[in-house]
Amino acid sequence: MPEILDRRPSAALSTLPGAAVLLRTRRLLFWALGATFAYAVLGGASRSYCPGGFTGDGGFLDAAGQPTDAAPQCVTLSLQPSGIVFAAVAIIVLAAISRVLRSAATETAAIRMLDRAAIIIVVVVAAWTLITQVSFATIPLEGWDGTEPFYFPFTFGNVRVEVTPLPQG
Repeated sequence: MPEILDRRPSAALSTLPGAAVLLRTRRLLFWALGATFAYAVLGGASRSYCPGGFTGDGGFLDAAGQPTDAAPQCVTLSLQPSGIVFAAVAIIVLAAISRVLRSAATETAAIRMLDRAAIIIVVVVAAWTLITQVSFATIPLEGWDGTEPFYFPFTFGNVRVEVTPLPQG
């Protein structure tokens, strides 16, 4: 015969000692996963530039607007999220848990440490994303003439450079 509960289980925390700390640890992990997912989505971008173009009769123009027989070169930059951010989030989570285990004297202190780690994760990811997008947006594409290799200054993300001839179309 199946047992029937006289009353439903409470929605309150378990009476297990440290349940509040476990709840905050779970919340920290959710914040870390959410922040890294947001960074994976927002940490990408692309830009392209083609100096030159087409003439009215189907020929090509170079960067100076002069007719040429060769197709001008185009550069495409693709920004991808940096693994440094994912590693930083993992290190922050592990350091916070280790610090709680090592030095938290009370449950309140442990919860405070975990909450601060969640705030640090959000700030680090948001700042890195902003800095990465700004540094990517300031790469000087328009100064490239299409004849020499394309170099750009350091950015805070992974940038893939692809140089291809201008597609005819």
